[in-house]
Amino acid sequence: MQEGSRRAIFAAFFANLGIAIAKLVAFVLTGAASMLAEAIHSLADTGNQGLLFLGGSRSKRPADELHQFGHGRERYFWAFVVALVLFSLGAVFAVSEGVNKLIHPHQLEDPTVAFAVLGVAMLLEGFSLRTAIREANPERRGRTWWRFIRTAKSPELPVVILEDLGALLGLSFAVVGITLNVLTDEPAFDAIGSIAIGLLLGAIAVVLAIEMKSLLIGEAASPEEQDAIRAAITADPDVLHIIHLRTQHLGPEELLVAAKVDLGARSSHDLALAIDALEVRVRAAVPTARVIYVEPDEYRPDEPNEDPAETMT
Repeated sequence: MQEGSRRAIFAAFFANLGIAIAKLVAFVLTGAASMLAEAIHSLADTGNQGLLFLGGSRSKRPADELHQFGHGRERYFWAFVVALVLFSLGAVFAVSEGVNKLIHPHQLEDPTVAFAVLGVAMLLEGFSLRTAIREANPERRGRTWWRFIRTAKSPELPVVILEDLGALLGLSFAVVGITLNVLTDEPAFDAIGSIAIGLLLGAIAVVLAIEMKSLLIGEAASPEEQDAIRAAITADPDVLHIIHLRTQHLGPEELLVAAKVDLGARSSHDLALAIDALEVRVRAAVPTARVIYVEPDEYRPDEPNEDPAETMT
């Protein structure tokens, strides 16, 4: 796990832990359904940061007989679990609590406490989001935030950013719900705020689950990285053709590259030297290309092309 991701998770963990405790106290004092929903949300987020740390730790285990390419995808698995936790403990609970309060209305006892806690929570969540954005900017490299979340291979920063953004929006829903409750003396607004928080968390959980599922199945290198790999392979003028190129992320910072290349007619010794030099060039161009397999073969133009880049052109 990169240091930037680690700092973002630390900031989110301590912010969410403090916020969860404050919200629980506020719920006990006010009885606000949206405060309880927000407290469970923050507790779930705190646990989620722990799961991200667990994934980062377990992904460092060395390869073994059963997992011969290592355990890098542990980070994707635990990030997927985070999405499930966010949905079950966050979204489902918040919606059910809101519905329960609609059926059994409960007047707020001390809204001033709730507003104070929500204000502090917004400051802490804003600090956590600011930290995550600052750490993500170098990795984002000019991409839009939505594009970054959709294409990032490291799961921690997108998870923390979406969690923090969802938390700030959820806090806003809670403020609106409690404010309308105070102004109209109608408890239904507090309950509706809780339901809105649950629906928001559900939407974020679905987005995270879809992205982590894709990474778990195995995503290819980015188009830019694939172009860099092709350029590195063909930098040797004696390389006649790339017949086949496949890439897959074994983890956020570990890429598998498999290529079938026409290296021309060479002796076995010269082929071995050419392949060694090819691997050095690829790793220099794309440092995450840790595992590289190159198969020398003869390019036959009359046969179907196996390289996706060549097929698309």
